[in-house]
Amino acid sequence: DDAVDDDLRAFFYLPLMHSEDLADQDRCVVLTESLPDNHRFAIMHRDIIRRFGRFPHRNAVLGRASTAAEAEFLKQPGSGF
Repeated sequence: DDAVDDDLRAFFYLPLMHSEDLADQDRCVVLTESLPDNHRFAIMHRDIIRRFGRFPHRNAVLGRASTAAEAEFLKQPGSGF
């Protein structure tokens, strides 16, 4: 990832950012520290995983029931990215 432009480097980190594993999320936050726009989104994604252990906006499509806290969260603007 070090051999490409920052815009392309961010592409390498997308699987980590979209993982529901907290260790992947933490790694993504570290890797995007030098990419301000991406870093902000990495933190947002990580904080959701830290809070819920999963991405609530995926629940319906994956057939998962949402908790009351997740349902409240999903009512907020921007909660579904």
